[in-house]
Amino acid sequence: MLNAAILLRDYEAGETNFQGENLTGINLTNADLIGINFSQADLHSAVLVLAYLNRARLTKANLIATKLGGANLSQANLVGAVLRDADLHGAILQGADLRSADLTLANLLDANLIDADLRNADLAGANLTGACLRGANLREENRSYVANLRGATLRKADLRGANLTGADLARVDLRGANLSEVTLRGADLSGADLSEANLKGAVLNDANLTQANLRAANLLGARLERAVLVEADMASINLQGALLSDAKLNKAHMTRANLTQARMSRVDLSRANLWEAILREANLTDAYLARTNLTKADLRDAVLTRSEISSATLTGANLQGATLPDGRISD
Repeated sequence: MLNAAILLRDYEAGETNFQGENLTGINLTNADLIGINFSQADLHSAVLVLAYLNRARLTKANLIATKLGGANLSQANLVGAVLRDADLHGAILQGADLRSADLTLANLLDANLIDADLRNADLAGANLTGACLRGANLREENRSYVANLRGATLRKADLRGANLTGADLARVDLRGANLSEVTLRGADLSGADLSEANLKGAVLNDANLTQANLRAANLLGARLERAVLVEADMASINLQGALLSDAKLNKAHMTRANLTQARMSRVDLSRANLWEAILREANLTDAYLARTNLTKADLRDAVLTRSEISSATLTGANLQGATLPDGRISD
C-alpha cells in the first residue's frame, strides 16, 4: 500500500499510473494530481480535500466516503466510479464524465456540475442543494439510461438547459431551483416541491405533476402539452404564454394564477379553483370546465369556443370581449 509521501514523490518524478492501487484512507489534501490515473484504485475514506484532479482517470474507482470537498475534478473520467456517501461539497466537476457512477447519499452541496455527463448515474438521496447542473446531461436519447434522482435534494440548484427527459423526480425538493429551458419531457414529478422554481421555457410535455407544489413558480412560455397536474398546488403560478393543450388540471388549486395568453385547447379544468385567476386572451377552445371555480377571474378577450362552462362558477368574472362557447362575443 502506497503512502502519500511515496505517491507524491513518484508523481513529481513523472509517474501518473496508479491504476488498481490500494490507497484506502490516504491523505492527499491540496495535492496537485492533474491527469493522474486512479482507475479501479481503492480510495475508500481517502482525504482529497482541495486536491487538483483535473482530467484524472477514476473509472470504477472506489471512492466510498471519500472527502473531496473543494476538489477540482473538471473533465475527470469517473465512469462507473463508486462515490456513495462521498463528500463533494463545493467540488468542481465541470465537464466530468460520471456515466453510471454511484452517487447515492453523496454530498454535492454547491458543487459545480456544469456540462457534466450524468447519464445512468445514481443520485438517489444525494444532496444537490445549490449545485449548478447547467447543461448537464442526465438522459441518453433513444435509450433508457436516466439518472436516478429519487429522494435527492435539489433546492436552489441550477439546472438550466439540463436534459431530464423521463427522469424520476417524484417528491424531490426543487424549491427555488432554476430549471429554465430544461427538458423534463415525460418526467415523474408527482408530489415534487417546485414552489418558486424558475421553469421559464421548460419542456414538460407528458410530465406527471400530480399533487406537485408549484406555488409562485415561473412557467412563462413553458410547454405542458398532455401534462398531468391533477390536484397540483399552482396558486400564484405564472403560466403566461404557456402551452397546456390536452393537459389534465382537474382539482388543481390555481387561485390568482397568471394564464394570460396561455394556449389551453382541450384542457381539463374540472373542479379546479381559479379564483381571481388571470386568463386574458387565453385560448380555451374545447376546454372542459365542469364545476370550475372562476369567481372574479379575468377572462377578457379569452376564447371559450365550444368549451363546457355550464356548471362553472363565474360570479364576478370579467368576460368582456370573450368569445363564448356558442361563438358570441361577450359585451
